[in-house]
Amino acid sequence: MLPPKVIPPWLQPRLPASSADCLRHAPHCYSPQALRTAYEIEPLLERGIDGRGVTVLLPETAETGPAQPPAITDIRQDMADFDSRFGLPRADLHVMTSLAGPAVSPWMARLEEVQDTELVHAVAPQATIDELLVDPSAVSTPARAAAEFTRLVRVASRRANVISLSISFGEHFFTNTEVTAINAALEYATAHHVTVVASSGDDGVLGKGSLTPPVKEVSLPASDPLVLAVGGTSLNVNPVSGAYLGETAWNTPPEGAGDSAASGGGFSHLFLRPSYQSGLSGAGTTRGVPDVAADASPFTGMAVARTGPGNTYMLTGAGGTSASAPLWAGLVALADQDANHPLGFINAAIYRVARGSRYHKAFHDIVTGNNTMVLAATSTSTPASVTVTGYRAGPGWDPVTGWGTPDAQVLVPLLAR
Repeated sequence: MLPPKVIPPWLQPRLPASSADCLRHAPHCYSPQALRTAYEIEPLLERGIDGRGVTVLLPETAETGPAQPPAITDIRQDMADFDSRFGLPRADLHVMTSLAGPAVSPWMARLEEVQDTELVHAVAPQATIDELLVDPSAVSTPARAAAEFTRLVRVASRRANVISLSISFGEHFFTNTEVTAINAALEYATAHHVTVVASSGDDGVLGKGSLTPPVKEVSLPASDPLVLAVGGTSLNVNPVSGAYLGETAWNTPPEGAGDSAASGGGFSHLFLRPSYQSGLSGAGTTRGVPDVAADASPFTGMAVARTGPGNTYMLTGAGGTSASAPLWAGLVALADQDANHPLGFINAAIYRVARGSRYHKAFHDIVTGNNTMVLAATSTSTPASVTVTGYRAGPGWDPVTGWGTPDAQVLVPLLAR
């Protein structure tokens, strides 16, 4: 007689949630299949371009405590639930703790980590996903983040093909020495044929952690010319068929006492205009951000599965440019596989495609919306709300959504060539 099969706790079934299910209740979200259909990823998956043989690395902050759903969950259980609900293959997920110290719980994760992982897996379901955990204190300030960034990029570049970054700080936070170190780490990644993708931030025309009074700026590392900077949109698709209906620049109005949130974009104070942006309509003398965009609205995001209280599940919409960046990292993994080699620094190829005759087939050009920010009133520094006028999306490249969002069926083969 065979012994009873032992089911690991992260594979055991969970009870359904009563209301925390964005596929059924507002705020609504899209299934992975609907998102992939909208961006024409499904035809690639159907012909076997699914990311196999490619490694995507996600730097994430480590957790030291036990699971406390929904704030801290076991990512193995979340991924198993995600795969089961949406018919995806089991994720090839590896967690590395070499930079995080001995006290971490490697499988404990917050929403950001779960969201990053599920988005990459949805787009490139056969790609290997490596998570490189870092001590939260190592990224608690811009100075510490700069030092940790240089270390983790070098570690990641020795084992990954694509790195997806969601952390950002306004450019004004960094010293010249720190900017030089960040750029040197990115040059190392480029030399090792690694594509570095980073979110442009969620603070619209203001950098992360903006100055008072507010000043227009962009955020690092997205503003470095060696990074593929990804902005955000609000995606409108048929929730059943996934048919693409349209997009606008992502800009969520303030709620209560909070600030608005919008696609980060503008022009660098640190980096001159790179050669791939030369002659670009709408560009200035310095690096323009972002390069591309994808869905970033939490009201139109992909469903993210995670553990809820009392062993229930929750489906919540992915949001922020920290959702659009891993989506693009997954797309680059598909292009790497299609090319049979890592593409590495990809910005010049993106701009060649966008400047060519296939632009409107390879991209959805986002022509409506802006990244104006409304800052809530505070009792100390800002007695009344402040509006900082941003940039407007328009035809071609713009400093809100870049060249736009992907039509992967056309874009990925063009990049692979």
